[in-house]
Amino acid sequence: MTTPLSGKTALVTGSTSGIGLGIALSLAKAGANLILNGFGDASAVIAEVQQFGGKVGHHPADVSDPAQIADMLAYAEREFGGVDILVNNAGIQHVAAVEDFPVERWDLIIAINLSSVFHATRLSLPGMRAKGWGRIINVASVHGQVGSVGKAAYVAAKHGVIGLTKVVGLETATSNVTCNAICPGWVLTPLVQKQIDDRIATGVDPQQAQHDLLAEKQPSLEFVTPPQLGELVLFLCSEAGSQVRGAAWNIDGGWLAQ
Repeated sequence: MTTPLSGKTALVTGSTSGIGLGIALSLAKAGANLILNGFGDASAVIAEVQQFGGKVGHHPADVSDPAQIADMLAYAEREFGGVDILVNNAGIQHVAAVEDFPVERWDLIIAINLSSVFHATRLSLPGMRAKGWGRIINVASVHGQVGSVGKAAYVAAKHGVIGLTKVVGLETATSNVTCNAICPGWVLTPLVQKQIDDRIATGVDPQQAQHDLLAEKQPSLEFVTPPQLGELVLFLCSEAGSQVRGAAWNIDGGWLAQ
């Protein structure tokens, strides 16, 4: 097993399941120490990541709260000597028409999906600059580049993430710190499974419900997988990815090619 990230510490927000866990496992396999983030008992996830031999920690910060993000970054500095790789992954979703969208849900989605990216980035950058190396990878979405009905807050937040990524990419352009976004299409996460379940609840066959969801947007008719996203993160962390700066990298089964 090659360990190109040995000695590096990665913080992945929202990493106790789904996309975040897949990315964390890929980073751990590459030798990185990991700081996981998420609610609840993380002991099983910690054990899963620890099998690759690196140091693993967990911080339960609610990333909708800037003070808790600051506490998480202070923990990273204290226990790991800072963060070399920051993956801003945490996200939530709510679907409703604009005129019916609950204000509190809008505020929470913007806080978790967009503002947390800003806060974690601003707190991580000084240490990366001091070390002379860093990678900031923001998990955006195809919805950072196109809209979908009923997803006003999510689409607005993800568009904002891509804009922020471009600015940080420019501000770090002459350094060994890079900032990029990855833009997945449909990934079979709990958020997406709920949309499939909603179709099943109307009497649609489960396999047909999954096919119909993919067929609406994703020409490959296959889900993007967390390990595929993890491998893309590893590329962006590598020397080969050192001149990828401020990019929004689609990994979407052809969604945005249409």
